[in-house]
Amino acid sequence: MERLSGVLMHISSLPNQYGIGSFGQAAYDFVDFLKETKQSYWQILPLTTTSYGDSPYQSFSAFAGNTYFIDLDQLLAEGLLVPEDLAGIDFGRKPDDVDYGLIFQSRQAILQKAVDRFLGQARPADYETFIQEKAEWLEPFAEYMAIKESFGLASWMEWDQDIQTRQPQALDRYRQELAAQMDYHRVTQYWFFKQWQALKGYANQNHIQIIGDMPIYVAADSVEMWATPEYFKTDAQGRPTVVAGTPPDDFSADGQYWGNPIYDWDYMKANGYQWWVKRIQASFELYDRVRIDHFRGFESYWEVPFGSPSSAHGYWVKGPGYDLFRVLKEKLGDLDIIAEDLGFMTPEVHAMREATGFPSMKILQFGFNGHNDSTDLPHHYFWNTAVYVGTHDNETAMGWWNDTASQAQKDQLVTYLHKLPNETPAQALNRGLAQSVSRLAVYTMQDLLSLGNEARMNEPSTIGKNWKWRMTPDQLNQSVTDFLKNITEVYFRSNPKLTEKE
Repeated sequence: MERLSGVLMHISSLPNQYGIGSFGQAAYDFVDFLKETKQSYWQILPLTTTSYGDSPYQSFSAFAGNTYFIDLDQLLAEGLLVPEDLAGIDFGRKPDDVDYGLIFQSRQAILQKAVDRFLGQARPADYETFIQEKAEWLEPFAEYMAIKESFGLASWMEWDQDIQTRQPQALDRYRQELAAQMDYHRVTQYWFFKQWQALKGYANQNHIQIIGDMPIYVAADSVEMWATPEYFKTDAQGRPTVVAGTPPDDFSADGQYWGNPIYDWDYMKANGYQWWVKRIQASFELYDRVRIDHFRGFESYWEVPFGSPSSAHGYWVKGPGYDLFRVLKEKLGDLDIIAEDLGFMTPEVHAMREATGFPSMKILQFGFNGHNDSTDLPHHYFWNTAVYVGTHDNETAMGWWNDTASQAQKDQLVTYLHKLPNETPAQALNRGLAQSVSRLAVYTMQDLLSLGNEARMNEPSTIGKNWKWRMTPDQLNQSVTDFLKNITEVYFRSNPKLTEKE
């Protein structure tokens, strides 16, 4: 029975001099770190575009990549940028923080200079191949973004009526008027995918597989809603009539109002789930394994009437259930998927996950309530699980310990994990992951560094302070490497594909 492990570290959190992590040298160095510590996986958050709020879970496209991750040094090496293009640009003064405002102001202007040089020379054959092979999603995306920019980045629901509803004459006019802007989006997507595939290739050559993250929903401000409203529950104007959220719980009396449009599952089923087949297929072109966020939403989901004052006005609605995954298996074969089955679970959700055979998720941080037994404690785990101290939505281990945990919870952790005097609570929790029977243990980089809540990735239902943490070059030191390698070896999670020489 395999026992493997990996590290969760998003691309945006990698260090460099350009304000946000990229597919540059630091990413290759991180692969080397994973290899040195005998890991099998690098887990990342969604690679799709970010919009208002900077969340990778609210993207303009379910298929297009985040061009912030394009490595500028590679464009310099290729002669598509020159040093003067980057002179005097403020990328942010905090090396441990992404300033999305500055990135937004500077990045497109920089990339535009590179695009102009690229289009001014003979185009490589693989560029033409790329735009032909990806045309089904790339052309609508290029149109959407170019038109969106022409309307000052307003949502498609605020555009002129003729282009909101994709009238043929309006589409033809915008395609002609915005041809240059559409080229910008084609070229930058080409760079994104070319650089990512090179990085993924390097990881795979070194026996590191990529776990990617796929949100269950798309954003209301997205090319999918504009170009294919038939896939969603909408009114006559193509606007959502209901949106996604979560019910009230112990953390929020109002629940969480996500605002994502809800799929018209009846239409999708009648259409053979073609969109989902294409989306999953595209995900496995990007990643080796896929974690599906909010997996329980396929069994039943919390639906909220559009415009409701809070998510508390919602109700449960049945989803497609196992039928969707039966079709996906028929079309694509066995799929290496991790089911994010956290939240309000029911026997029906468990039955759907078990029918798929996908690994479940366990969160060790949730196990310590200070008094009672919990199914999130390792003695309840089973082999077919992926275990984490916390997800990107939770406090860091040290943040939880310092800011939230009661003395009873701390005492329980110390006793249960036999915390050593020279260990931080984060190290003790990571050791608990490694010891567990779960087939996969994933350590977040913030917890490996024993960082507090200043390094928290996301606090749900808040805007403006999330998705910003970055690792500084000096933080990944030998003691961190030694700790991770040690627990990996001691608890028999070493990558079996690595030889002793490697």
